[in-house]
Amino acid sequence: MLVAIAASTFLFNEKLLAEEVNDSLSLQEVVVTGTRNAVDIRHLPMTVTVIEREKLTEQHQTSVLPTVMQQVPGLMVTSRSVMGYGVSTGAAGGINLRGITGGAGQLLVLIDGHPQYNGVYGHPISDSYQTLMADRVEVLRGPASVLYGSNAMGGVINIVTRSMQKDGVNTNINLGAGSYGTIQAEASNQLRSGKFSSTISAQYSRTDNHRPRMGFEQYGGYLKLGYDFNAHWNAYVDANITHFNSSYPGKLTSPLYDADQWITRGVVSAALENHYQRTSGALSVYTNFGRHKIDDGTANPEEPTNRYFRSKDALTGISWYQSAQLFEGNRLTIGVDYQHIYGHAYYTSKQTGEVMDTPNKQSGKSYRNEIAGYIDFRQDIATWLTIDAGLRLDHHSVTGTEWIPQAGIVIRPMTTGEIKAMVSKGFRNPTMREMYLYPPSNEELEPERLWNYELSWKHRLGAFNYGANLFYIKGDNMIQTIERKNVNTGKIENYGMELEANYQINNHWNLNTNHSLLHMEHPVIAVPTYKGFIGANYYYNKWTVTAGLQYIGGLYIEVGDNEQKKNFCLLNASVSYALLKGLHLWVRGENLLAQSYEINSGYPMPRATFLGGINWNF
Repeated sequence: MLVAIAASTFLFNEKLLAEEVNDSLSLQEVVVTGTRNAVDIRHLPMTVTVIEREKLTEQHQTSVLPTVMQQVPGLMVTSRSVMGYGVSTGAAGGINLRGITGGAGQLLVLIDGHPQYNGVYGHPISDSYQTLMADRVEVLRGPASVLYGSNAMGGVINIVTRSMQKDGVNTNINLGAGSYGTIQAEASNQLRSGKFSSTISAQYSRTDNHRPRMGFEQYGGYLKLGYDFNAHWNAYVDANITHFNSSYPGKLTSPLYDADQWITRGVVSAALENHYQRTSGALSVYTNFGRHKIDDGTANPEEPTNRYFRSKDALTGISWYQSAQLFEGNRLTIGVDYQHIYGHAYYTSKQTGEVMDTPNKQSGKSYRNEIAGYIDFRQDIATWLTIDAGLRLDHHSVTGTEWIPQAGIVIRPMTTGEIKAMVSKGFRNPTMREMYLYPPSNEELEPERLWNYELSWKHRLGAFNYGANLFYIKGDNMIQTIERKNVNTGKIENYGMELEANYQINNHWNLNTNHSLLHMEHPVIAVPTYKGFIGANYYYNKWTVTAGLQYIGGLYIEVGDNEQKKNFCLLNASVSYALLKGLHLWVRGENLLAQSYEINSGYPMPRATFLGGINWNF
């Protein structure tokens, strides 16, 4: 089957190559997340934020998520410590966008367009998304289910991996140390020689964090090998693996002992890509997998637990798409996705290692298959008008078939600005945990569904550009637990506004800001009603200074009868000095105003912290 698809793709491309014409489209900010193939963002009706590697690395963060949170309006990432998010009860790293939560599997993280989440619980594993592998991050706000299926109902975060573009060798070493015994070390090497390219990176980090029994340690590595057969065809294989050990101290009011976690996550993929002037596409296979070992801990250190919770999961898929310009101003994309999702949750005895009873139907083991086909049609009606429509037919081996449509329009009243309107459906299939694991499980669950309506304006005025979005989200069939049973009775009704602006004042100064307002008829924990960020970059001779002020208002840390909201303001900054060619000294400070605040209820965040080190590039 794969050979047939590749052969048909090759013949299709050769036919179109013979008809190649000059494309008058002048590319500005090019993205791949909203359409699979590289396209000028001005012709897409959806809202996409692009964060380049230069921005991802300027604060020397090992994870992409702190920078993504600063740069994307409406996106919130929970935290509980200096470093490390962890998993299970009390974990941080929850990603929320416009009140739609990744903790419930409603927000999808991709690596090169391939879904990444825990196969049993259906949520992202935030400690896996390391800066060492990222060339850039693209965040699509609003449903992306037409292209990416289940879990993309609230949006997607797509990590586009690194590759060497020019012949040569480049090596980078970054070392840092600071508050609470925190250490981070990263090394990478990139090479291109003719048609062959490679990227290899390794990372180690650890910290004691600011509370007892809250240590975190992580090892990670990334490898990518690429080969260009000719100007139009290339292939690559890559692998990313991370292992982390994390301890969970419990809330201040209810401390825990021996609550430890040992987690391994991995990703492997291979792709064959084609790039012609009028058509492009890819055939890829991928798998992401995890091994989790968790001690739930005890309130009494004299009475340790007698078992470990363990789980194994894997999401393996095949993806094919081809995008073509059939006639002037047109772009048609068709694709097929297949996924096999496996999960196995169980307990083992600490004393004997034997498998113990697991409160799980189907003997703790489960798998499901999903197959889908989609089509996206985009047409420039005139130089000032583009229409877009897409449709996905998604079949789940348990919950059945789902139709997912979307439609949008782009009006360009001037060459420097565009108005966008978008209507899109998002959905999420229930997870294995919700259907089979623990007493609330329910095998009769149906998919969650929502509709998103969005209107946006973006304008570029030389060195200054700004944008504004209005959105309304209406959803039903949300899965919630009522009387100890998971049922499809929850609802979502959110609306809000987002603003963002960037001003390159001169060669020395750059300012950027973004703000989001959100109203939720049904509040969600860890989501703010207002989030604002103001950032500044200063460059002069050997000095680079980056500073950011972020305000979080109306953050829900409790909902329901005990509803609580918190406000706080954070000032972060980093300074870099070029000591020698390619060798920089750097220091980073976080929460420089020494604010007392919580994001996860019961987990006070540290006051001011500092980290310093060297960055050597040669």
